[in-house]
Amino acid sequence: MSAADPGFRHLIRLSDDTGLFEHARHAIVRREHGYCTDDVARGLVVTCREPDPPDVVIALAERYLAFLTHAQDEAGAFRNRLSHDRQWADKGGLGDWWGRALWGLGTAVARAPVPWIRTDALAAFTAGAALRSPAPRAMVFAGLGAAEVLRAGADAGAAQLLADAAAAVGDPGDDPDWLWPEDALTYANAALAEVLISAGGLLDDGRSLTAGLRMLGWLREVQCDGGHLSMIAATGWKRGGDRERYDQQPIEVAALTDACATASSVTGDRSWDEGIRQAAAWFAGDNDAHAVMWDEATGGGFDGLTPQGPNLNQGAESTLALISTFQHARRIS
Repeated sequence: MSAADPGFRHLIRLSDDTGLFEHARHAIVRREHGYCTDDVARGLVVTCREPDPPDVVIALAERYLAFLTHAQDEAGAFRNRLSHDRQWADKGGLGDWWGRALWGLGTAVARAPVPWIRTDALAAFTAGAALRSPAPRAMVFAGLGAAEVLRAGADAGAAQLLADAAAAVGDPGDDPDWLWPEDALTYANAALAEVLISAGGLLDDGRSLTAGLRMLGWLREVQCDGGHLSMIAATGWKRGGDRERYDQQPIEVAALTDACATASSVTGDRSWDEGIRQAAAWFAGDNDAHAVMWDEATGGGFDGLTPQGPNLNQGAESTLALISTFQHARRIS
């Protein structure tokens, strides 16, 4: 690991024997906010796709898998929030956390370095993949997990889930100034394009592939300013409305990185790798505020880009976005 690579130092700091804490004040864990399935699932994604992981990273993957299987109810849905005293605050549901849980489990099926992790993850994925969420983004996240399962040569309901996820996205528009299938860009936008690209490649669906690439190309264009990324702010951007420049979220950078990596892999067109380089550069300070967006001393990712610079809190979501982006950047370097 180079000095300019965050590694897993802060993720280890944020984790205990139960799971991954959601929030931090600067680099210090805020245990009072507990854990959430959303972040643990993201943690399983990055730990399982790390090439040649050390034992400490494998141990994190085992812990995160145990959390997700504990979060899953008998119907295959997932609870989302667990307090520090190990009490669930909700019942099983099919929100974004269900989709992200399936994304994490699918990644573990395809990429975990330990056979028993792959086996147990497939069992949990199969139970969850039998369900469908009414929320399009939840379906998108689940579809990304299904794509991983299919890449691993398994199915377990993954092909139908991926097809249904692509259908939930819809078709891009005809207006070149607004190709998006929704009337607003909100959050995890690039994931919608990525699931279409994945469906196109894995299900031999040329229409989905073409639509996903068009959407991703347009999304990159509207989020690029003078050669650097200028991400859609947390407030979103409505068609025909004003666009805020801040607060930009690292998770949006990671979603764009994932989508560009998938586009590059599916099409063989290495020009998509430039999006990965721009994403890594965003964290390194090539952004609207010229601010480095991670702490080299801790390995933590800062929680947001504001007009005054970074929000110095280093929570799980932002740290995972940082790790994920650098994983892709290392691969193409």
